[in-house]
Amino acid sequence: MNELRAYIVIDPEIRFGKPCIKGTRITVGDILQWLSGGMTEQEIITDYPELQKNHIRAALAFAAERDTMTKVVVHETVA
Repeated sequence: MNELRAYIVIDPEIRFGKPCIKGTRITVGDILQWLSGGMTEQEIITDYPELQKNHIRAALAFAAERDTMTKVVVHETVA
């Protein structure tokens, strides 16, 4: 995962600080939407030749890692 993490950057000056593929303005969210919409890795790479398979895998790994860090906070109301 660490080697894939090197492909992801978060810069407040690029796409409002959303996680992007290094050297592009393509966000992790863009890639996830394309995949969930039915595009294959090859179709994405054909449409966006600046991407490689490792970039797509890095986006998936980043999203999976972020999902495992999600916490649910429950606020109890005291009566």
